[in-house]
Order: sequence, then C-alpha cells, then structure tokens
Amino acid sequence: MLIPALLLLPLAARPALPAEVYFEQTTLVRGRDGAAAPGVLSRVWYAGRRMRLEPGEGEGGPALVLRLDRGQAYRIDPEHKRAIELDLERMRARAQMDLALAGELMGGADGAVRTTELPGGKVVAGYSCRGYRIAAGGVSMDLYVSKAVPLGVDAFADFLEWSGASRSLGGLLGEIRRLPGFPLQTRSRVEVMGELQETLSTVTKVTLGPFAAGLFEPPPGYRLEPKAPFEGR
Repeated sequence: MLIPALLLLPLAARPALPAEVYFEQTTLVRGRDGAAAPGVLSRVWYAGRRMRLEPGEGEGGPALVLRLDRGQAYRIDPEHKRAIELDLERMRARAQMDLALAGELMGGADGAVRTTELPGGKVVAGYSCRGYRIAAGGVSMDLYVSKAVPLGVDAFADFLEWSGASRSLGGLLGEIRRLPGFPLQTRSRVEVMGELQETLSTVTKVTLGPFAAGLFEPPPGYRLEPKAPFEGR
C-alpha cells in the first residue's frame, strides 16, 4: 500500500547531521473480513540519503540499497554474489504512479484533517510513547510517537519528495510533521472503494549507528551488473 513506510513518518526537528538508525518493523494487514495476513518483517538502516532495506529475520539476505545522495540504487543478490544497478528514475516514476493511484483509491486525503491526542500511552520497543489520531475523509491513522528516537520526518524529506509520497498523503503529512516524536507504532484504517483495510506497523527494535560505510555499497567480490529496468520485484 503506502511505501513502508516505514520510511515515511516522523520527528519535527532535523539534526545537524543525519542520524544513523537501524530499526525492525512488523506490518500486519487486515481485510474487510477481519482476517490478518501473516506479518511481514522489514529491516531498515537509515543514514540520511543512504538507506538499506532487507526483508525477514536473517541477516545477509537480499537487500535494496538506495543512494539518493548520488542518484544510484542496487539490488544485492547474495545467492549469486551479484549487485544489480537499478534505474533510479524508473523506480521513482513507478513509486509516484503507485502512490498517486493509492491516493485516488483512498479519496478524501486532502479533505479537512483532524488531529486528537489519544488517552493514555503505551511502551513500544522499550520507548514510552504518546498517541495521536489523524483523520481526513476515509483515512484514519493512530500513531504512537517517542521523542527519544533521533529521527524526524524532515530527515526523510528528500525521500518523500523523490517517491511522491508527499503528494499522495495530502494534508495528512502536514499533521504528521507536527507530531512530537518518531512514530513507533502506526495503525492505519483506509476505506478503498467502499472497503475498509487496516494496517498495523510496529517497530520492535531500534539501535543507533554509526554504520560501516560498506553497508551502503555493493559488497567486495560481488559481480556488478549494469543498470537494469526496475520491475517492482
């Protein structure tokens, strides 16, 4: 649905230098029948305009490396010891097209936006969080945020602009930017063509860098394959 997100939501103040943060996030999706699909675990290394994303629990698996700082992206394939350079512009065009369609299907994201603080709080990934509900039209998001994680939504500004997410989120993004902390849990309820879909994303682990520089490069000894069209796989 919306880009992991994972990468799209959080803090108000941008640090002088990009924070280097690793986090793991589990995402569950429920359909109209209430049944939840198996949870999906994402692993993310974030260092400003350098990002690495891996699925699943095991380290050293396939990965997507984004180098927005130099306009490059790689798909890392450990099984065949190769790194495939991806067409970053085609990735961007595909992401913007998908998000534009998602925005149209959701409808109402640009309507009047309401933000209310939720009663009580909760502990997520060991951090005390305050809860907020942001709603507009057929979209409602409950976000539990912590000030203790050194990330902010402005730190993702380049990625948001690159992906087109800032346009698809409409007025919701402005309210998310005002939240006093990094969202460690987000529950989204979206009405798509008259059907309600619920997505629950929970950060389960957070650690701070610095990271080894090689984390955002093709591994030594891997065969580097030239730029290939991005096909969403």
